[in-house]
Amino acid sequence: MNFNQIVTVYLKELRDALRDRRTLVSMFIVPTLVIPIIILGFGVVTAKIIRKARAETPGVMLLGAKDSPEIRAALAAHPRIRIVPARDDFRTLISNKSLRAAVELPDDFDAALLESRPSTVRLYTYDGEIKSGFATGELDRFFRDYREKAIQARLSERGLPAALVRPYEITRQNVAPPEKVGGNLVGGFIPYVIILLCFTGAMYPAMDLTAGEKERGTLETLLCSPVGRTEIVLGKFLVVLTSALSTVVLAGISAMATFPLGALLFAPEAGPARAVGSAAVAAARSPMPQIDPLGFLASLAMVAPIAVLFAAGLLALSLFAKSYKEAQSYVSPLIVVIILPALSAMLPGVELNLQLSLIPILNVSLVCKELVSGIFHWGHLSLIFASSCVYAAIALALAVRMFNRETVLFRT
Repeated sequence: MNFNQIVTVYLKELRDALRDRRTLVSMFIVPTLVIPIIILGFGVVTAKIIRKARAETPGVMLLGAKDSPEIRAALAAHPRIRIVPARDDFRTLISNKSLRAAVELPDDFDAALLESRPSTVRLYTYDGEIKSGFATGELDRFFRDYREKAIQARLSERGLPAALVRPYEITRQNVAPPEKVGGNLVGGFIPYVIILLCFTGAMYPAMDLTAGEKERGTLETLLCSPVGRTEIVLGKFLVVLTSALSTVVLAGISAMATFPLGALLFAPEAGPARAVGSAAVAAARSPMPQIDPLGFLASLAMVAPIAVLFAAGLLALSLFAKSYKEAQSYVSPLIVVIILPALSAMLPGVELNLQLSLIPILNVSLVCKELVSGIFHWGHLSLIFASSCVYAAIALALAVRMFNRETVLFRT
């Protein structure tokens, strides 16, 4: 093996790749500009929509309570609720988003409350719809407060202390450091984006350096040069690997710059979230998650063997294609194969263990999720890195073997 020839082929192919617009877009533009703009833009729009929805006074339908003027007056006086006339088709109106929520009370609600008879307050909502969740949340808080005031009044009439019905308070206190909290929130999403960018960063150069050269007729010229085929395929492989790693590194740098900017943009939205039936609302009102910087850098390093696996695998697969378009038809379905194990790391209950440490892509996703939380399992890290290197070496050996077969290079 001649390393000088490998470097010569590498530099030549790298210059050619950098002249290709698709490679430049996937390597530089997408990770550094497009993805941060999309993420920040989506966050800004989402926060704006939620603020607007929260500022609206939702229309709520009151059903029943015909003989209960006190509760009717209290609901009508609530500044965050607008009572609308009752109708029989309230369920359809809520489902069609024409009505945000409805509350059904017994006709003798006031009398039952006064006589301490049990009664039921039934709230009708649209689960998963943000505005309906806001309206239901306001109703829920109103009736809880109304119940507390009624209890306080009963106790005061009898000269009893409030602690009689509430002997203790329940509070929650987070004991996990901010890095672990942030890693638990976004730890599964970060490796998913990194792995996907690594794959797309390697995809276009791999197709262009194999099927693209076949289509342009330049592969035969390269094979006639006094350079061994092994040196040629290794030089091409290094170009694809450079593109994949550059995409990941640039995405990492962009993410490290985007997170503080996101914290500044969403600082006004920080605060305790109330459960109103929508995870999006809670996320929008939560502080910007923090991640461990050292763990984030370590997660980028753990992607290196996966980048080798992607580069070699895509190079070998693209060699079978006779044209760039045919190579796209081979490679594009692999995105689903890459996404599924990366998404599996976000599922609850899927934790890193010895068996999952041997499954490619999934193992890296799980360990990156731990790393951004500041958790370093050195035994699992070593096993994942070693197994990923083995898979990468097998893929690279396959690419070299494919490049040395005439039936693959000049398939008709």
